Amino acid sequence: MQACPGDNLPMGKSVPGEAPRDSSSQSEPFLPGALVIATLCNPREKFWGMILALAAEGLSLSGAELASFEDLTLMVRDGEPFTPAVVFFPMHRIERLELDLADGNLPSLSQRFLTKTGLLPSAVLASQGRGMTADGASDPTMHASKERA
Repeated sequence: MQACPGDNLPMGKSVPGEAPRDSSSQSEPFLPGALVIATLCNPREKFWGMILALAAEGLSLSGAELASFEDLTLMVRDGEPFTPAVVFFPMHRIERLELDLADGNLPSLSQRFLTKTGLLPSAVLASQGRGMTADGASDPTMHASKERA
């Protein structure tokens, strides 16, 4: 069985005149703590959050469904109790995983969250559920709810 030239093979590809790549020197963008948007299938849905773990078995995230992002920002801004969903998606459900980055003049979801709430998304999505302001100070108005939805 032959692999197609476009297949993503586990071996590095060498280009004439280019130094060989050392996989340990390349930065991995999908490490724990990265803010991402996961597109899932069966059923189709999108989830925004922070990577807790990414393995061959699946993806663990702390976050919220993308459909409720605006409600989430309003809830956090108003100081209502919020506990991020901590979920595991098996790899067969993951259709796409993308970093939450700005696109030209369009801010990322993380930037929108920070602008609307004044809190760092990574701090709010951390397992403690306590927020931090943009200057790194702890926000005493952020309280994690003890209940799980």
